[in-house]
Amino acid sequence: MEQRKEIKRLYKETPVVAGVYQIHNKINGKRFIASTRNIKTLNGVKFSLETGVYVVKELQNDWKTYGSDSFEITVLEKLKKKEDSLYDEKKELEKLETKWLEHFQPYDLKGYNKRKMK
Repeated sequence: MEQRKEIKRLYKETPVVAGVYQIHNKINGKRFIASTRNIKTLNGVKFSLETGVYVVKELQNDWKTYGSDSFEITVLEKLKKKEDSLYDEKKELEKLETKWLEHFQPYDLKGYNKRKMK
């Protein structure tokens, strides 16, 4: 019981890290790029894919078709937070995501992302 409490305490004390991640299909090369304000949520993303309820339907269908071993989920970059009262984490995370979207261009035949309307 004490070990369980210690694990829970350590989990709560782990700093929340924001970043950009990708889900890469190793079979067809397609990738999905997204950001999260908490990297810990990637377990939830994988769980959603495993249970068939992920919101990106094309990615969900390929996950079901090819199986989880055909995909790799990786963090592309962690957001370096600044101790500044004017620092806008959400805005900086959007910039970081845009950088990676421009780099990989994961649209149409190359990925699962949809182009954002300007």
